[in-house]
Amino acid sequence: MKINWGTGIVLAFIGFIAFIMYFIISMNVNDKYDHDLVSDDYYGDELKYQADIDKLKNAKALTTNISYERTVEGLKINFPQDIDYKEITGKMFLYRPSNKQLDFETAISLSNPYLLIPDKRLVDGRWNIKIDWQYKGKSYLFKKSIVY
Repeated sequence: MKINWGTGIVLAFIGFIAFIMYFIISMNVNDKYDHDLVSDDYYGDELKYQADIDKLKNAKALTTNISYERTVEGLKINFPQDIDYKEITGKMFLYRPSNKQLDFETAISLSNPYLLIPDKRLVDGRWNIKIDWQYKGKSYLFKKSIVY
């Protein structure tokens, strides 16, 4: 059977459409290509961004800011020494870009001038730390990307 140029064009279109459909279906079904937004309420978070900018400015104005170090027990987050740690309130959020199931949030309740995150809660790799804290009615924010 001889195939003329019209039949060849139709077969090329059918082959191209089949390839595109295979590509679309495999991208939507396969968990490897998961395409969630960074947060569930992405657009609502964008509206709150100016408040975060103000908190970052407040934190920059401190004589010493939050620091962190890796210890045998885990990740030790040190709050500024020149303030009373008993009056610090807020929350800390650890975000794992590669695995949403490892994200966690905890309230800040200090009995020492530092906060210790146990080693068993953190796996090796990249983490984004966000500490939103208040001291005497003023809000501060600490954001850092670390490799644990």
